[in-house]
This record gives sequence, structure tokens and C-alpha cells, in this order.
Amino acid sequence: MTARVPVLVVGGFLGSGKTTLVRHLLADAQARGLRMAVISNEFGELGIDAALLGEGASRMVELAGGCVCCSLSDALVDTLMELRTKVNPDRIVIEASGVALPFDAQLHLYRPPVRDWVGDEACVVVVDAERAGEADPLFAEQVQSADLVILSKIDLVDARALAAARARVAELAPEAPILEAIRGNVPIDLVFPAGPRPPRGPLADASDAHDHDHHHDDWESVELAVPGSLSEEDAWSWIFERHGVRTKGFVSTTAGPRIVQGVGGRLELTPLGELTVDPQMLGRVVVIRRSDGC
Repeated sequence: MTARVPVLVVGGFLGSGKTTLVRHLLADAQARGLRMAVISNEFGELGIDAALLGEGASRMVELAGGCVCCSLSDALVDTLMELRTKVNPDRIVIEASGVALPFDAQLHLYRPPVRDWVGDEACVVVVDAERAGEADPLFAEQVQSADLVILSKIDLVDARALAAARARVAELAPEAPILEAIRGNVPIDLVFPAGPRPPRGPLADASDAHDHDHHHDDWESVELAVPGSLSEEDAWSWIFERHGVRTKGFVSTTAGPRIVQGVGGRLELTPLGELTVDPQMLGRVVVIRRSDGC
């Protein structure tokens, strides 16, 4: 009998730290000799998340623009089947868009023929400890869909704020265990499902299910072409003036290439380090914001 493949769906609000977590899971899987395939359903047309994941993501398949629960739902099933045939992974991670409900991706794991070989499945939702008080209804629904919550960026908050973040998560998802993490450093065996989960919601009718609000219709992604002759400080200012809820990409400054990461009122430009980036990616930044321009 062919072994079934465990699948982990990673969700969370914009900028919560999903890609950082996935990068650590990839590294941990490689260290353990596991073949882990990653599907990143990035909101926006740029393949920026693939570049951030680095060389270790050679088996990664990005589904850019759109959402697994909508226009790319069939593509997700096709991709899973292709991974099964060509890669035969030991583990699969689906990184959902920050403006989608991760539970919707789980529904497609029950569609034929994927359901014939997918094993245990679970949903991990990453929550930024600095933004756990987020009032957006989508944030609450994401957390409520979690089997496990990872409270990220705990090094950026004090003890009182951390306690408040834990209380908010516990209020939204009282049955979900909470793990605390700094820079997504969580061992793979703590997040992958250890046993089958009972069906939740309309899983039995997953092949026909598509009756839910499309939260990502309230959002838009805009690509910025950042001038390449700016100092690091001027590049930061140029991007910050156009910053949205989530900003990410790569820029070339007079001090060298930089990774751009922005969440809410926080925007950082950091050196690439050991990361190798296609020169064509430099100067390209994606801003995700509400479609009303906020």
C-alpha cells in the first residue's frame, strides 16, 4: 500500500510571517532527509516569495495571482497531482494567501483524485504578536480555522502585549494549541499533523463547495518600480510613501541590494546576506492594500 502524504496548510494575515516559517520548515526537512514540496499561493503577480525561500525551494511551485479557493482551485489540484507523480514528496506545505481563508485550501484536499493519497492534514495559522488585536473580520476567521496557532515576532513585544496576544488567540480559537516563535523557528515535527483530524464543515461535499465570501475581492496588489540610484535611506522613504498593509520585494540601492519587508507601519530594508536574487527582481516591489486605496 502506498504511503499517504501529510499536508500542512499555512495561513495567516498579511505580513504575519508565513514565508519565514516555511523557509525554516524547508531547512529542517532537508536536515532530516525529508522531501518536502511547497506550494505558495502568492497574492500579486510577482514571484517574490519563491525568491525569499531561496535555493532550498527547488521543488516549489508558485501559483501567482488569485486564490486557491477560486480561480486557481483546479490548478492547485493539478499541482498536487504533478508533485505526487514527479516528486513523490514526504511532506507538502501549502502557503495560503494572506487575504484568504486557509480552510478553503483544505477543502480541496478532499477532491478526487487528491483525496486518494493525501494523508493527515492540518491548518497552521501564523499570528503576528504585534498585530493580534487586529479588528479585521478576515483575521478573526483565519485564526478560527486553525488547528494550531503560531504566535510570531514575540521578540518585538513586551510581556503584557504578549499576554494580550495569547488571550486574543485563545478567545478566537479556544481549542487550538499556541506555539510562540521568533523568526519562524519552529521544528517540522511540531507543526505537521501527527494524526487524522475529524472533518469540519462541508468536507464531504468539498468537490462542489464554493459558497463563501471572497475576502480577497476587498484587496488589490500594485507593483512598484523603485528607482535604482537611490541611497538606502531615500529608497526607504520612497517606498514608505507608497506603503500599504503589506509590502515586499527587492531594491538596488547605492549601498547594495536590499530585501524590502513591510507590515502596517513597519518597513525594513535589509541586506540579502546569502540569498541569491535574479537581477530582474531588483527594483520590483509589491504593495498589497485595500481596493479603496487604504
